[in-house]
Amino acid sequence: MASLSGISSRTPLALFFFFCCCCCFAATASAQLSSSFYNASCPNALPIIQSAVKAAVAKERRMGASLLRLHFHDCFVQASPVTSSSFTGEKTAGPNNNSLRGFDVVDAIKSKLESACNQVVSCADILAVAARDSVVALGGPSWTVQLGRRDSTTASFSSANSDIPRPDFNLTDLISAFSNKGLATTDMVALSGAHTVGQARCPSSGDDDSLAPLDASTPTAFDTCYYRNLLSNKGLLHSDQQLHGGGSTDSQVSSYAANSAKFFGDFASAMVKMGSISPLTGSSGEIRTNCRKTN
Repeated sequence: MASLSGISSRTPLALFFFFCCCCCFAATASAQLSSSFYNASCPNALPIIQSAVKAAVAKERRMGASLLRLHFHDCFVQASPVTSSSFTGEKTAGPNNNSLRGFDVVDAIKSKLESACNQVVSCADILAVAARDSVVALGGPSWTVQLGRRDSTTASFSSANSDIPRPDFNLTDLISAFSNKGLATTDMVALSGAHTVGQARCPSSGDDDSLAPLDASTPTAFDTCYYRNLLSNKGLLHSDQQLHGGGSTDSQVSSYAANSAKFFGDFASAMVKMGSISPLTGSSGEIRTNCRKTN
């Protein structure tokens, strides 16, 4: 899962603003995540998020992949970015320019949640739920999202650059990057299936804004065509094709290509696992009122 919907094939995206740190490696908090976290404090939180995501994906199918990507990057960066104004240089750097998407959708969700229950639902939880609802809207599996994350007040450029798997990674690099986050190789292969939707910016020359579908067969449907493409040596990114090329993950790719139920189940489990990587909980961090900046 080195790239999601719009990432450059040559460098990792440093998504240095907006992120809320669902999975920040900070001091351990005593509180735990729970699927019922907002049942009393904001009972309409999940329906509000689901409704907004369904509308956004219905308007533009690619938005589902963009929202899914935001959650992935949020979980992989050890310390969260803060404000858009502070990091304009990174945001508009060559390979990143105009490639960040989905923020307006999250802004709209946050605004509705603030009206319903002021400063209760974190931006990190919005990303986690929106990722699940996006996958469902695109025809993929559902899962129970664990809730109760808090938003980070810190930022780390170095973590974003070093922790996010790159499109030029080989299989050993990919396995190591995911292992560093406590994710098994099987999780990595399952999560890479998110590339069944979305687009990538990966021109070998010319216009940097040229886009190509990560799954040319069914680019707006969450299915197993990504894995079937790998069997035919048609992976768009180098890191994608590394999953099937005579290495240790070949059999898992073949299994998913032939069995959508197996892929859906493993993907859902891996998403829950990824979303639980040392989140900020309890009194750590904050609940942002605006996802683009700290309070």
